[in-house]
Amino acid sequence: MRCLVVADLHYSLPQFDWLVSAAAQFDLVIFAGDALDIGSAVDFRAQIVVVKKYLALLSAQTRVILCSGNHDLDERNAEGEKVSRWIAEVRELGIACDGDSLTIRDTLFTVCPWWDGPLVKQRLADQLREASTHRPPRWIWAHHAPPANSPTSWGGKRFFGDVELVQWIMQYQPSMVISGHVHQSPFIRDGSWFDRVGQTWVFNAGLQPGRPPTHIVLDFDAHQAFWLAAGEAQWIDLAAPLKRPALPVEDTPDWLRSLDRIADPSLARPQAAAG
Repeated sequence: MRCLVVADLHYSLPQFDWLVSAAAQFDLVIFAGDALDIGSAVDFRAQIVVVKKYLALLSAQTRVILCSGNHDLDERNAEGEKVSRWIAEVRELGIACDGDSLTIRDTLFTVCPWWDGPLVKQRLADQLREASTHRPPRWIWAHHAPPANSPTSWGGKRFFGDVELVQWIMQYQPSMVISGHVHQSPFIRDGSWFDRVGQTWVFNAGLQPGRPPTHIVLDFDAHQAFWLAAGEAQWIDLAAPLKRPALPVEDTPDWLRSLDRIADPSLARPQAAAG
């Protein structure tokens, strides 16, 4: 099984275009939150309409998991806590979203909501406890915020991770946690796109402008994780202990060559200008 991991696209339509073009090459796309951008000039309701259309295109090609991030919260529940109502609606597309667990082959995926208060936090704690009772050897969480005090949550001056997530990781020791949220972590000193908390691998792809988005590919059959950013391609061995730095990709897999060949329609010459 090969998974494509993205997060923090923040309504970047060129990045969504690339994601739709790449999706069919993977068994699963994991979108770890912040599909929307609360700072955009585009109305939030219009963003939701457009992103849901992209998600429909994605789900027509492969399995999709989507967890909410802090930019995805569009209303308050009866208790006054912010929630993402629109993400719950994409379940009708066959997408696993906040509160869901999905089993593919020998892997259980648990999709965690962004929590804004004690009630949603408790629901998440209950969700993890319930999923733990029937976990297979490989258990993966999609959780937008990375863990506290990890290179994957380092912002340059302080950590921006989730303290409660660290406690849950230590309690349940999932195989992996897929996150985002802290955009600069993979690109700055003392930050990273990968870490290990106990026996749990943690990933944060980071954010760069333009297409393609920074992304991670998890190849479970080869026990490898790849991080792909502008001008950079690195990989780590998931079957080995944590080791830094990651290795440069030198023997390029066929699927990576294929991703490199995805055309950018914005660079196509207008027909009127041809010849």
